[in-house]
Amino acid sequence: MLAKPAFFLVVSLGVLGPGLCDEPTSGIKDGVIQGTWGGENAAVIADDTSAHVHIGCTYGNIHQAIVPDNAGYFDVPGEQNITAHPVDLGVLHPARFSGRVTDGHIRFTVTLTDTTVTLGPVDVLLGKEPRMGPCPICRR
Repeated sequence: MLAKPAFFLVVSLGVLGPGLCDEPTSGIKDGVIQGTWGGENAAVIADDTSAHVHIGCTYGNIHQAIVPDNAGYFDVPGEQNITAHPVDLGVLHPARFSGRVTDGHIRFTVTLTDTTVTLGPVDVLLGKEPRMGPCPICRR
């Protein structure tokens, strides 16, 4: 008779188990910032290998995973186009993307390293639809 209760426990955990593996609500999966994050005139679309960022009518790319430290801070290289709208001139400036992720929220700044231009700080929330005003947003 002990075999039946043990079997029931295994079956119950098997049914409940998949919910335990869902993507976390913090936006960090396997130590990497991931997901779609939106805010007022700002967005981040990140996966485990790269990220795409919008601030106002600009856009940028990060060609690596964003891995925050234990306190949630990050600082990664990338490139930012500050002349993307209304006519994209295609000029990508080297940039640093720095900020902090905490509990489904990112506050970040983009600093162009070849000029004095700094964008932000801006705030984005995990799963929130970006509100880009007059500027278009790329979708992945």
